[in-house]
Amino acid sequence: MTSDEAKLKAAVPHSEGALLRGLEDAVQSLIPGARVEKVTPFQVDEAAKGETTVKAMGYGQPLKVTARAPDGASHHYVLHTATPNAYGHAWRADRASEMLLAFDTFNDIPQHVRAVDVGGVGHGGGLVSLRDVGELYVLTEYADGHPYADELRKLGDTGQCTATDVMHTGKLARYLAELHVAPPVEHAERPALYRRALRDLVGSGEGLFGIVDGYPAEFDERLAAIEQSALRWRQRLKRRSHRLVRTHGDFHPFNLLFDEQHELHLLDASRGCMGDGADDAVALSINYPFFALMHPGTWTEGFRPLWRSFWSTYLATATGSSDLFEAIAPFWAWRTLVLASPVWYPDIDPGARECLLALAERILDAEAFAPEMVEAMMESAP
Repeated sequence: MTSDEAKLKAAVPHSEGALLRGLEDAVQSLIPGARVEKVTPFQVDEAAKGETTVKAMGYGQPLKVTARAPDGASHHYVLHTATPNAYGHAWRADRASEMLLAFDTFNDIPQHVRAVDVGGVGHGGGLVSLRDVGELYVLTEYADGHPYADELRKLGDTGQCTATDVMHTGKLARYLAELHVAPPVEHAERPALYRRALRDLVGSGEGLFGIVDGYPAEFDERLAAIEQSALRWRQRLKRRSHRLVRTHGDFHPFNLLFDEQHELHLLDASRGCMGDGADDAVALSINYPFFALMHPGTWTEGFRPLWRSFWSTYLATATGSSDLFEAIAPFWAWRTLVLASPVWYPDIDPGARECLLALAERILDAEAFAPEMVEAMMESAP
């Protein structure tokens, strides 16, 4: 086996024959009748050995494809793929995004090599073109049921929690406790994946920074301080990779359905389904004080029993929850900024918004979260 053949075998995780056939189909869609003559892997850096500037790592191993047209002319292409790594490419969706963004932007840059196709590598190694598609889609099954948010709204109207309310809260707490176990990844991968979850929490478009950018300008100074506090918490937590567990990633009441038999069905799992269990615990529990603020006078007999039931049940059944309260602060701040957002919840009472933001600031400033901090705020809320 030649050196180039060995490199090609290492670069292609599937059947080489299927890949070559796929490459030939792709080339023929551009040049009818063309044939692929040669496929050669590039090095990460083609610099000579011994160069101190040699690049040791890249985000994939591109392949140079040489094809010959029916008229005898040679054409050269480069097949780019991305490989998993700790630099924002852990999930297949990350790598798909990179390829789609390249196809959508390369041709807008003067003198850039042209992008001529984009697609995926099939399970057998062949290529599936996405060149002619627009937005992507996911097709899921349908689940009967009503959103858990409907139950919280009803509770807000009555002010009295029922046995069913308590049962459903317990079911949600136990579900999370069972979900929050070590994910099926190698131990060596855990630190990078946990740091990725914290990075997304703070810096992604759906995370804290993205939500902050949607606020009106009059909030800028206050939110800048919240951002700085969240960044300090990221540094404080980033080495606690023992906290990495399976997560839902968006465990709020609009993504939770209960059917007529009280069975739970979930929607829209997010963010790679790995992270800190504090994310899911906060995404649900923060809605008990939030809905109480939306319905003044309902905390004591309505939402406080569910708040207490959630935490007591979850803490009693979740493994690895001993330092949970030391990790909650940045997740609480993020979810608070969603609930207090004039964009996401434009009809929220200004007094309730102030209570939410003040509580988030208090939690960010504390050494650790305590459920009693929320209860004290709710007891003094207007």
